[in-house]
Amino acid sequence: MPGGASPTLLLLLLLLLLCRAAPSGQEPAPVQLRLAGPRGPAGEGRLEVLYHGRWGTVCDDGFDFHGATVACRQLGYAAAVTWTHSATYGQGEGPIWLDNVQCAGSEASLADCVHNGWGASDCHHGEDAGVVCSGPRQPGSSPRAAAPGLLGEVTPPSCQAPGLSLEEVRLKPILARAKLSVPVTEGAVEVKHAGRWRQVCDAAWTRNNSRVVCGMLGFPQEKRVNTNFYRKLWNTKLKDPSSSLRNLSRQNSFWVHRVQCRGSEPHLARCAAQVSPPAPRQPACPRGMHAVVSCLPGPALPAGERKGKPPRKASPPKGLPVRLRAGAHAGEGRVEVLRDGQWGTVCDKRWDLLAASVVCRQLGYGTAKQALAGARMGQGLGPIHMSEVRCTGHERSLGECRFQDAEQSGCRHEADAAVRCHVPHTDFQSQVRLAGGRSPEEGVVEVLVPVRGTLKWGAVCGAQWGLNEAMVVCRQLGLGFASHALQETWYWAGSPEASEVVMSGVRCTGTELALQQCQRHGPVHCPTGGGRFSAGVTCTTHAPDLVMNAQLVQETAYLEDRPLGLLYCAHEERCLSQSADHMQWPYGHRRLLRFSSQIHNLGRADFRPRMGRHAWTWHQCHQHFHSIEVFTHYDLLTLNGSKVAEGHKASFCLEDTNCPEGLQRRFACANFGEQGVSVGCWDTYRHDIDCQWVDITDVPPGSYTFQVVVNPKHEVAESDFSNNVMRCQCKYDGQRIWMHGCHTSDAYGADVVSELERWERLANNLV
Repeated sequence: MPGGASPTLLLLLLLLLLCRAAPSGQEPAPVQLRLAGPRGPAGEGRLEVLYHGRWGTVCDDGFDFHGATVACRQLGYAAAVTWTHSATYGQGEGPIWLDNVQCAGSEASLADCVHNGWGASDCHHGEDAGVVCSGPRQPGSSPRAAAPGLLGEVTPPSCQAPGLSLEEVRLKPILARAKLSVPVTEGAVEVKHAGRWRQVCDAAWTRNNSRVVCGMLGFPQEKRVNTNFYRKLWNTKLKDPSSSLRNLSRQNSFWVHRVQCRGSEPHLARCAAQVSPPAPRQPACPRGMHAVVSCLPGPALPAGERKGKPPRKASPPKGLPVRLRAGAHAGEGRVEVLRDGQWGTVCDKRWDLLAASVVCRQLGYGTAKQALAGARMGQGLGPIHMSEVRCTGHERSLGECRFQDAEQSGCRHEADAAVRCHVPHTDFQSQVRLAGGRSPEEGVVEVLVPVRGTLKWGAVCGAQWGLNEAMVVCRQLGLGFASHALQETWYWAGSPEASEVVMSGVRCTGTELALQQCQRHGPVHCPTGGGRFSAGVTCTTHAPDLVMNAQLVQETAYLEDRPLGLLYCAHEERCLSQSADHMQWPYGHRRLLRFSSQIHNLGRADFRPRMGRHAWTWHQCHQHFHSIEVFTHYDLLTLNGSKVAEGHKASFCLEDTNCPEGLQRRFACANFGEQGVSVGCWDTYRHDIDCQWVDITDVPPGSYTFQVVVNPKHEVAESDFSNNVMRCQCKYDGQRIWMHGCHTSDAYGADVVSELERWERLANNLV
């Protein structure tokens, strides 16, 4: 073109301007949506996203009605009717582009919502989200699936990608001895992109990058790598024609270059990087090698742990202690903070992955996969300590972040925050299996253990097998909670090669990551002989969680001297002390410590009696059925723990006495109705109901501990048994009684409980 610039030069100038104009950290262009799946009414289907020329799906984790509203609007519809989960419209293919999508509902595009990062997902296609839209569709929009690529939009070329479009990260062991280590804590970084594992160049690699990689792999910290050692090893291996490292370098066609992380990112996809294949005849990583990372395991999996050994105790982190409650898997749960000696929850206002990652690292896990809002892991019952938490991601504890007191924010427990953390990959799941059940969630428990020098599959003795042990098995398998622990499994056929009992006397606390970490017999000793008495489990995704309202007990406790003539039915149901048997009925009276009991179901499943109504017990005197014979147990203890009086309450009417606003009562006992406590509701036994007491007629004056245990025999599975005990400090002078310091067993820190007990002993000595 005489007298002007050539077309090639003009194109290069245009590309240069586009690169300079693209702001760092923004998405290169909007994304296109479509609905796919089985043909049905217009406006509904599996939600799919076109990103970088590839159609992928959206994970249902965190997706809600607000996200559906944004998607339907972007698809050209007026509004959303609802959203669906668990691949209601069939499982998609290709990458899962978006996970943990959290929208306000006003965004113009689904890409504007908060999410984990493009391709940063731990989901499978069985969790694909769908939407149902309504209203007239704008002309020109195409909500139903067309040929892939037809609905895509033109994007400018990426110069410095704002993040990596990756599916997974791993460490590939380099040293031979490291290949035997589980979990892998040191090795070459590899990222999975478009279904292929690819290596990362170490040029400009920093410890901030390593910190992010370790966090994704479930480790709280990175440690310094001896790069000189690996450089020498690398050079030696690359000269060896048979070296796998040399083969990897030759075969690799995609490299990630110049990763730039700040160290606070919850996922490598949030870091800036250059992503491009090497030029022809050019080395993939000039003068460099694969990036090598070394991670420090947290307290749950200490360095050097051997199989079958329980984890070592770790020193508590500095700052406000945190814990997770009611999670179905390791590293997940409702966030609770110990502040001013009392455990409380965190409000989900402005709750994000940065704050959630601080919690995860503080507990010894990696970064957060999800920051969950809306009490997704159940509601707490105590105080709400923190709201609008803002973290940089580098804090060592949640207490170092900026936050507001929840009293100023008007938060309620319906907004309790929760997390799912990245946890290290272990081989625990491969060491246990279920056999013979009707579904993958139930069956005979079979374990892989060394027997006479070789690994062997075998059964577990059913003697003394209980819910704590079953909980560990379900968690180890990734199946959630245990709903039943079975000591007889004659109706399930185990594997023929695993008929021998290889484990007996198993006793777990319920918090172990694997059955092999629980206490058990040395030589196997099974009094039942195994066979039909092998241990079995049934697992479930959600479980109830009963917690006593301690404050109500403290406010309603009083004494009543009740005439014997009014206690015939209560005596028949064994609600009085044994000395009542020797009284001259109906003359005389019994002194009763009475109080109201309010039991909340804070779990994610309804609490139902273990037995159906056909097996309930009819009590003629009170004219009612007992669905659980001992639903709560009451004890009056000396300060040394000796029992001086006791009582119990049968569940003669287990029902939804009240529910929060917006929830309907579902269980009512009237007319032989269904019994249970719905999620979020509570069952109240008023102080004036028979047997809602402890008979203290024979108790001398003094200081005592009053204790209530809900579901004491663990007849019904719960997500958390640690909060089933409530205790109060109690002072009795022979005529009046004072109750104070009432709390559930996990509501206070150990220091506060010790101080309460110390003051009680001191007061008792002064009397």
